[in-house]
Amino acid sequence: MGAVNVRALLLTLLLAVFLAACDLPAGDRNTAQTPSSAQQTQTSSHDPESGLRWISAGELPREGTQVLQTIERGGPFRYSRDGVTFGNRERLLPRQAGSYYREYTVPTPGERDRGARRIVCGGQPVTRTAECYYTADHYSSFRRIRP
Repeated sequence: MGAVNVRALLLTLLLAVFLAACDLPAGDRNTAQTPSSAQQTQTSSHDPESGLRWISAGELPREGTQVLQTIERGGPFRYSRDGVTFGNRERLLPRQAGSYYREYTVPTPGERDRGARRIVCGGQPVTRTAECYYTADHYSSFRRIRP
């Protein structure tokens, strides 16, 4: 087998594994079935409102846990941009009014600037942390922080 064929075979196999792991829509939902334990685990691992995977405060980087505590206290915050409106232009969070979400920097050790990590919280008062999301990749993906 040539190098190109091996590469194509590996890519096909990788794609098949990826698709098998994805949340593909179920077939006919009109039939009554008891969810399997794997399906129940899948459902409980995702926030039902946003569809995003849960993350506990204990799974956050240490700096993320500290930022959550600072939000609950109402500050003071390390960066002047902390607490500004997050526009949700990526549309990865549930749609809300324009000023619903606020963003906070989660410091990254070794970074000279704010880095990519953020916590975004929604609702009022501004010290509310019941609806917060964590991104480690500057808004490319989010996980809902379990309240």
